[in-house]
Amino acid sequence: WTLAYAVKSATGAFAGASAEAVSQHFNTFVSDWRVIGLCHTAFMALTIFVVARGVERGLEQAVRFMVPALLLLLLVLLGYSMTSGYFQEGIEFMFTPDFEKLTWNSVLAALGQAFFTLSIGMGAIMAYGAYLPEETSITGASASVVAADTAIAILAGLAIFPLVFANNLNPADGPGLVFDTLPLAFGQMAGGVFFSTIFFVLLSFAAWTSAIGLMEPAVAWIVERFNRTRAQAAVMVGVLIWLIGWGSVLSFNVLANTKFLAGTVFDNLDYLTSNIMLPLGGLLIVIFAGWVMCRNSTADELGSSGAWFSTWRALARYIAPIGILLVLINAVL
Repeated sequence: WTLAYAVKSATGAFAGASAEAVSQHFNTFVSDWRVIGLCHTAFMALTIFVVARGVERGLEQAVRFMVPALLLLLLVLLGYSMTSGYFQEGIEFMFTPDFEKLTWNSVLAALGQAFFTLSIGMGAIMAYGAYLPEETSITGASASVVAADTAIAILAGLAIFPLVFANNLNPADGPGLVFDTLPLAFGQMAGGVFFSTIFFVLLSFAAWTSAIGLMEPAVAWIVERFNRTRAQAAVMVGVLIWLIGWGSVLSFNVLANTKFLAGTVFDNLDYLTSNIMLPLGGLLIVIFAGWVMCRNSTADELGSSGAWFSTWRALARYIAPIGILLVLINAVL
């Protein structure tokens, strides 16, 4: 979707468009399986290409430019959002607590969101960690990841929600806001065609780096287990993902009315990966780190053996598994 919207932005499809026109444009777009299928194929081809080149020659070089550029553009969008006249409403929506809505389910949902946004349980963090220099502090890197993730999330909220209220859109629309709110905002601002194009290109890069990180563990496993080259393993995994991905492509058009269990094929894939596989993977990882790895190995990796390490070990062995298990049970039920 982001690849397609980068092209649409470059052609001025959203220039001066109303909220209704932008929404209709999106509905028309997702109903055409051929266009989405073409974008899906292009995206997977790009992902396979980078993974085949390896993390250092492929992903590292790409991320070094793309992530700072996306952050810079987010700041530009934040500046525009501050002039929308609804910035205060956005701040109040994000930071004014409503304790009546804070339930146990809300807490579990927040924990599940933390799992997703930090890529816990996917294997991606371990894949990246395997390429870090030996002297890198795992504790320091973990703190940096959490801090950066939270800061970017707050910036994105401050940039998007004021524009949502300015255009009478629903803040609960989730990821769809990217394809409703932002094209509308860019279409009304000076230089909107340029900024919109750059934004969706960079957003495509962000999705691209995520896909690369998620493919890496499976590719590395095939290389080590079956003695294949990186290129061969990347093609094998990439083609399998491409085939499964067609279920998502067709869920918004041809198979939109074909529903079972959680809904469409897309709904089922989303539910299976986010609600079951993610917390289950995290549960198995924390059990392995807390109970299977020996104390000396974990202490050596974390660079500590004192009170801090004892606290971490207690959390990893008892508190974290229970918390993750509650998230998993809540997601299933």
